[in-house]
Amino acid sequence: QVQLVESGGGLVRAGGSLRLSCAASQRTFSTYVMGWFRQAIGKEREFVAAISLDGGSLYYADSVKGRFTISRDNAKTTVHLQMNSLRPEDTAYYYCAAGVPHYEEDYSTLSTYDYWGQGTQVTVSS
Repeated sequence: QVQLVESGGGLVRAGGSLRLSCAASQRTFSTYVMGWFRQAIGKEREFVAAISLDGGSLYYADSVKGRFTISRDNAKTTVHLQMNSLRPEDTAYYYCAAGVPHYEEDYSTLSTYDYWGQGTQVTVSS
């Protein structure tokens, strides 16, 4: 069982930045692909970013490419999401997730991830 706890959300103006963090409880953290997803009110949960076991491969939704950066520190069992140039449409609840995808195309699929954090709210004002 992996417990994930997100932090770093908040209220920011458009154009601003936030850095989300996700702390994992397991020493086996390095055996999980880590992902960030988000869910806005009235919308389905959607993929934001994912990072491979060693951090060598990064995956992003088109909507955040060039603005968001995912990273991980296996020694500290944490994953981060640096969000720059934030837009009002980035407003959502952001979730950290851990999973073991079998194929590269599975990195962006919700069902790939077995463990989820409780989420953190990000609100971007215009």
